[in-house]
Amino acid sequence: MSTQPLAESLVQSVDWLAIAPPTITAVVALGVLVADLFVPETRKAVLGWVSVAGLAAAAVMLLPLLDGDRSTFCLTGPTRACSYTADHFTLVIQFLVLGGALLAALLSVTHLDDDRRRVPAGEFWFLLLSSAAGAALLPASRDLATLIVALEVASLPAFALVGIRHGDKRSSEAALKFFLSSVTATAVSLMGISFVYASTGTLYLTQVAQRLPHVDGQLHTLAQAGVVLTLVGFAFKTAAVPFHFWVPDTYVGAPLPVAAYLSVVGKAVGFSGLILVTVVAFPSYADVWGPALAALAALTMTVGNVAALRQQATRAYSAVRLLAWSSVGQAGYLLVPIAAAGYTKDAEKAIGSTVAYALMYAAVNLGAFAVAALVGRGRALNRISDYRGLYATNPLSALLLAFFLLCLAGLPPGVIGLFAKVTVFSAAVDAGLGWLAVVMAVNVVIALFYYLQWTALLFRAPEGEPARHRVPAPLTAALALTGVLGVALSGVPQLVLRFAATGLF
Repeated sequence: MSTQPLAESLVQSVDWLAIAPPTITAVVALGVLVADLFVPETRKAVLGWVSVAGLAAAAVMLLPLLDGDRSTFCLTGPTRACSYTADHFTLVIQFLVLGGALLAALLSVTHLDDDRRRVPAGEFWFLLLSSAAGAALLPASRDLATLIVALEVASLPAFALVGIRHGDKRSSEAALKFFLSSVTATAVSLMGISFVYASTGTLYLTQVAQRLPHVDGQLHTLAQAGVVLTLVGFAFKTAAVPFHFWVPDTYVGAPLPVAAYLSVVGKAVGFSGLILVTVVAFPSYADVWGPALAALAALTMTVGNVAALRQQATRAYSAVRLLAWSSVGQAGYLLVPIAAAGYTKDAEKAIGSTVAYALMYAAVNLGAFAVAALVGRGRALNRISDYRGLYATNPLSALLLAFFLLCLAGLPPGVIGLFAKVTVFSAAVDAGLGWLAVVMAVNVVIALFYYLQWTALLFRAPEGEPARHRVPAPLTAALALTGVLGVALSGVPQLVLRFAATGLF
């Protein structure tokens, strides 16, 4: 009889509705991999549309979770702690991840059709969906073990996606750089997590937060080292300077839809993990990670924007390189509110600014990559100079790219970009980080130059015979979705902040 309560305590009920979004994505990934064995070469495009439908279904399953917080895989005992929690923060990041993956999948349908000889369809879709499943799992993770597993499930398929093109040396080199930097980050994170576990005796984020301030004096140095190493590992994942060196070559070497995916979903993974370990697990060390992240934010936005400013319009792949360096600069802006959370009592409001900015950035950056994918179909080198006179040949695409670039710059009519930057700026000021707000303002001015320079180029007279760009249906859908989303959010920007910041944790 005495073994019965123990047995009951070991059996956990699973809330299948809570884990539905990542589960559906993973199941569809396995289904696509098996189906690839039986689908003839001429009908491989079906796998792409099945993948798109699977991501859409996973995103729809977020709707029933809006009613309230749900948790599963919990400890049964006097101290309640769970490994998976579907709260508002989780749902917002899962919406960003699954929406970003869906748009990247639409871009990929066209790309695979154009490059079917060098990119195996079945493996591509399996890897993309597997990575998206890991990325959807990560924001729900509430223990350090699940967090690191989700991080690797999101990252490992991404290495293969970057180097998936057969016979492409640039792609292979990019994958190797991405792999080495990511493995280093994971090793550093695991070392840090092991130190934290050794000093606190738990992996659950809430319990780590409770026990860290009361660590035995002999283990204090070990706990400090664990916190620092864990933060350094996640700084790699966010592409913060000086851990950013893999970004430009990886984006250029990867298929363009994969670069778009990494620029949005990859960042969401890194930043959601960083938010969870800082605000939820290590609030007692805010005096350590607050100043460190503020310095990283200033360094990241400055290096990213200056490097983007130096891109030469006639250099091969300069358009993709500019977007890559721009994404490093944007990572600096995203770090500002997380740093501010270390200086303010209302950490939730500060984190809401990062989430709101990430939602804006995801929509417009994917739109910019969609136009780059369109131009790249006719101009393989994808130089900035190739966009000269785009308005003369494809007015709608030129107007959309101009709108996306103005959003990234924070200029009207890209109101959502301006609103997001003001929100981040106010988070820094409210936290007393006036110097960081000044650095951000200077960087916004630097970024204006290269965004406006590219925008102006779209409306100049084309040189030579203008190249006509036929827009396939999936690419049209991606452009339409990002354009409608950007315009709608610019009309009611306050909805983004309300959606992002309400009851995050």
